[in-house]
Amino acid sequence: MTTSPSKSDATESFEIVGAGSALPADAPATTPVNVPTRGGAENPSAAALRERFGDAIVRVTVTCGETNVYVRRERVGEIIRWLHDDATQRYDYLSDLTAVEYRDAGTPMEVVWHLRSLPFRRFLRVKAELDPAGALEIDSVWPIYKAADWMERECYDMFGIVFRGHPDLRRLLMWEQYREGYPLRKSFPLRGRFSRSEQLRQALAQNPEAKYSMEELSIADAFNELPADMRRRIQSGEPTGE
Repeated sequence: MTTSPSKSDATESFEIVGAGSALPADAPATTPVNVPTRGGAENPSAAALRERFGDAIVRVTVTCGETNVYVRRERVGEIIRWLHDDATQRYDYLSDLTAVEYRDAGTPMEVVWHLRSLPFRRFLRVKAELDPAGALEIDSVWPIYKAADWMERECYDMFGIVFRGHPDLRRLLMWEQYREGYPLRKSFPLRGRFSRSEQLRQALAQNPEAKYSMEELSIADAFNELPADMRRRIQSGEPTGE
C-alpha cells in the first residue's frame, strides 16, 4: 500500500494489483490451447450475473474461449458498476470500448465493453444492443472507468452514439464542425457526403483551436509562465525531465 499526494495536500491510497493476486497461490497461470470456435466453458462471472440480475442478462455466448454477455441497455451502468466493485468480480480494467453495426438492416447495433479482472485473470465482453433506427443513447461508464473518456468520444464521433453522463462528449477524430455524419455507420458513403473540394473547403475554414477544451488550451498557455531558461530548452528540443 502506498500513497500519492493530491493538489489539496490530502493523500489518496491505492493498491498495486498483481495478475492473479485474488487466486489461490497454487493456481496455474496457463494459456488455453485447442479452444473451440463456438461453445466451451463460460467465464464464472456469467453465472454470477444471471443470479444477481436475472432477466437483465439477455443471453450469454462463448466464442474462441471468450465469454460474451448481452445485457439490457437500460441496466448497463448498474451491471458494469457491480462487475467493477464487487469483491468476487473486480473487473478493474476497461481495455476497450467500441461499437458494431452489421450490414443486415434488421440486426441491432452493439455497444461493446472489454473488461478484465486482473486479480482473477478473467476477461469478459459485455454487449448492449441498440436499434439503428431509434435513439442511439446509452449510459456512460466514465463514472466507473475514467479510461472510458476518449473511448466514448470516439464511439460518438464515428457512430453517433450518445453516452449519457459523459462530462465532455464531443468529436475526437473529426473536427467539431464536421457535418457529414458518422463515418463508421453503414449508411455513410464511401467517399463521404460532400465532394472532395467541399470537404477541403470546410476543413480549411475551421479554427484549429475550436476542437480543444479550455483546459487543454490552458496547458498551452502555461508555457508562457515557465522560467525563460526552461522555455528556451523546450524550444531547442533539449530534454527537461528526468
